[in-house]
Amino acid sequence: MFAILAAITVMFGLSLARVPVVFALIIGAVTGGLLAGLGIHGTIEAFNNGLGNGAQIALAYGVLGAFALALARSGLPDLLAYKLITTLKGNSDVKAQNRVKYMIFGTIALAAICSQNVIPVHIAFIPVLIPPLLSVFNHLKLDRRLIACVLTFGLVGTYMLVPFGFGAIFLNDILGQNINTFGKPYGFSISYDQIPHAMLIPVLGMFIGLLIAVFFSYRKPREYSDLNVKSSQNTISNSVKSDENGKPLVAKFTLIMAAIAVVMTLFVQVISDSMILAGLVGVAILSCAGIFKWKEADDVIVSGMRMMALVGFIMISAQGFASVIEATNQVPALVQASVQWIGDTQGLAAFWMLLIGLLITLGIGSSFSTVPILAIIYVPLCLQFGFSPAATIALIGTAAALGDAGSPASDSTLGPTSGLNMDGQHDHMWDSVVPTFIHYNIPLMIFGWIAAMVL
Repeated sequence: MFAILAAITVMFGLSLARVPVVFALIIGAVTGGLLAGLGIHGTIEAFNNGLGNGAQIALAYGVLGAFALALARSGLPDLLAYKLITTLKGNSDVKAQNRVKYMIFGTIALAAICSQNVIPVHIAFIPVLIPPLLSVFNHLKLDRRLIACVLTFGLVGTYMLVPFGFGAIFLNDILGQNINTFGKPYGFSISYDQIPHAMLIPVLGMFIGLLIAVFFSYRKPREYSDLNVKSSQNTISNSVKSDENGKPLVAKFTLIMAAIAVVMTLFVQVISDSMILAGLVGVAILSCAGIFKWKEADDVIVSGMRMMALVGFIMISAQGFASVIEATNQVPALVQASVQWIGDTQGLAAFWMLLIGLLITLGIGSSFSTVPILAIIYVPLCLQFGFSPAATIALIGTAAALGDAGSPASDSTLGPTSGLNMDGQHDHMWDSVVPTFIHYNIPLMIFGWIAAMVL
């Protein structure tokens, strides 16, 4: 089991040392494979076999990036930023600024929640919504680490609790299905309506972590250089015209067609279960509506995909890393060693299972990919230690989600960085990963343990 711990430690340590995350994942995977005795050829083969699992995710993000960029050509993000800026200029006293701050927090949180359940574009909305607001953040002296925490809460807490969109995939298709599949030989099963109730306590822990971030950790003003964000965002904003007062000019027809594109994207995603096809339909509608010219289509699509390319490459590399972890065959050994050390103590068993889930998910970077790895081992363990069905759901669901909010390879941290670092003033590790790890993984450990004990 030392190989798994070493691989995750190397990956996480290199990422903290500001080594590019893709390189850190590759080096961590090679380290784990060699220590597990796979050899260099076996490690590379296992890594390559896993890359294909991330290709669909990467392509989906690329297409959604193209849709997000095309949607931004409508001028909606610029219009929102303008309204917020004018509100600040017209009433700059402390109370007014506080109102705007909390309005920003609420808007961003709502957008993140809707991106999981209502308009399933996942993180593709972030590079569209956030960059035009950076000047507002600078004016208010908002700590961008707080914005990262708000975004990550909406992205992670939502799919852990609400069984719609991505939440339906995680809670029902992955968590519930795997628990029932691996519990069947033991005569153990759960109903899907039990899952949201079981996950409520862990998500409550995340909410408390969010409140700590908002009212304590990042409450103090933080200075940023007031750079020209639009110059680094010109591929998004160059088609949005403004009047003499700087107000973006957005026609009603454009607003209507943008709304139709969003609704149709949601509809196609629901009936086809394909984010790739949904993104293509959205781009096609916006193109036919004339929001961008046909001769500009290639530039818009390529620029949008480029915007999400880094996220895609990291997700592909993370799947390779996960494949090497599985190929070591040391996950069962890690759990069995933990059982021998725990003994018959139920409370210690719950804590140890959550800790192992944290370590595994930190390396894989995806709670969706971690559930099958954990469920095959955790279901019989939970039965052995006498946990109830609701406690079993809470343990496996929380153990899988742990690390998603604090992994360098997680899209829940990569997404916020993609928007907040448009002017080069937001570090991925220290401004996204570390803050979300502290404010969400620690509360998830505590409240996940409480759920296992009381349910």
